[in-house]
Amino acid sequence: MVNAQQLELLIQNTLEPTHIEIQDMSGGCGQNFEVIIVSPLFEGKSTLARHRLVNHKLQEVIKDIHAFTQKCYSPAQWEALQAK
Repeated sequence: MVNAQQLELLIQNTLEPTHIEIQDMSGGCGQNFEVIIVSPLFEGKSTLARHRLVNHKLQEVIKDIHAFTQKCYSPAQWEALQAK
């Protein structure tokens, strides 16, 4: 079973995030996560390329999760969203 802390640690160690939000939508059983990741690694990449990067970096954990929803932003995009 995967928990939010494991997922956060892996994201921190592999994706150079400046901001992370993780919600376990499964009620604690670790099968459904929604994440927001803000990272400079996403600069200049399409949404698909960002998702592929995240999926590649987290593949060992994602294989044990039933549903994984990700929103990936560059720091500039995140700042613009927060300003709205």
